[in-house]
Amino acid sequence: MSMSADDAIPPKDFPGLKPLPQIIFGSRWLQLPLYLGLIVAQGVYVILFVKELWHLILGATHFTEQEIMLVVLGLIDVVMISNLLTMVIVGGYETFVSRLELEKHPDQPEWLSHVNASVLKIKLAMAIIGISSIHLLRTFIYAGSLGKDSIPCTETGVMWQAIIHGLFVLSAIGIAYVERLGQVAYVKHGH
Repeated sequence: MSMSADDAIPPKDFPGLKPLPQIIFGSRWLQLPLYLGLIVAQGVYVILFVKELWHLILGATHFTEQEIMLVVLGLIDVVMISNLLTMVIVGGYETFVSRLELEKHPDQPEWLSHVNASVLKIKLAMAIIGISSIHLLRTFIYAGSLGKDSIPCTETGVMWQAIIHGLFVLSAIGIAYVERLGQVAYVKHGH
C-alpha cells in the first residue's frame, strides 16, 4: 500500500508546531460541536420520518392518490435532507477536522474515498437541487387548485419557487464549471 501526501507521518525527530500555528491548526476542533449538533438534527428528521410514515399508514385506506403522493414526497424529502446531513457530517468532518480512518471498514461510503472540499461542494449542490425539486413537485401538484383557501401556495409563490430552483441549478453548473477549470489548470501546471 503506497502512502499519499495526505497519509504522510511526520518523522520522529519532527520538532512539532510553534504555539501560534498549533493554536490555529487546533482550532479546527471547534467544528466538532457543530457536527454533533447536525447528528442531533438528523435524529429529529428520523422522528419526523416515522411520524409522517405513521400518518401515511393510518390514512392509507381513505387518502386520495394525490394525498398519498404528497405524503410520499414528504418522506422522500426527509430522506434527501438526511442524506445531505450525512454528507455534511461525514464529509465535512473528514475534510476539515480529522480523518475517520474508514479505509478498511466494509460500510465505508464509496464517495468518501475521494472526498475533498471541491467534491463536497458539488455533491451538496446536487443534493440541494434534489430537495428543491421535491418541493417544486409538491407545489406543482397543488398548482391546479391555486386560489382556493385550503391551498398553501399562490401563483406568485409558485413563480418564485421555480425561479429559485433555476438559480440553484445555475449555481451548481457554475460551481462544477469553476471546479473543472481549476482541475484543468492544476493538470496543466504539472501537478
